[in-house]
Amino acid sequence: MVAKDNSKTGKTLSGLGNLLRLLPTGTVFVYQFLNPVLTNNGKCSTVNKYLTSFLIGLCGLSCGFSCFTDSYKGSDGITHYGIATLKGLWPSSRSDSASVDLSSYKIRVADFAHAFFSIIVFAVVSLLDGNTVQCFYPSFESTQKALLMVLPPAIGAVSSVIFVLFPNKRHGIGYPASSDSSD
Repeated sequence: MVAKDNSKTGKTLSGLGNLLRLLPTGTVFVYQFLNPVLTNNGKCSTVNKYLTSFLIGLCGLSCGFSCFTDSYKGSDGITHYGIATLKGLWPSSRSDSASVDLSSYKIRVADFAHAFFSIIVFAVVSLLDGNTVQCFYPSFESTQKALLMVLPPAIGAVSSVIFVLFPNKRHGIGYPASSDSSD
């Protein structure tokens, strides 16, 4: 077990860790991989625009949904996953769910804040991507260069403050599970 560090450095590193968990890396990877193909490297037809819009929407939903997933280590030593609900964690398998108090994994206000800002950050990352800009609004790139330079850091700063105020206590799919629900 790792001791908690309450120093300024420890809090800063903890905040940085929360920022790293902001967007699901798999979702961002899928977007970065498929975007050039679906946008035809920024030279879009109508079909390309629909496919890219669908990709952005699906990846945005994935970012929001992942904020409501959690994992726990069962008495069998295996990591189990579930979806947070108002009553607690809804496990993906019932085999070991009785050994852990899943009611302590209820949805919190912080989950909604994380979901909202994860979607916003993904929207900024995806909608200001070079291929997406060339595809959907090609004149925007040359006329609004300042906005393209200022918006990502501004959204990042606001999101950083929110994520420091509402630390992420969930261990979603792809992140190490906690052995207890008090983490």
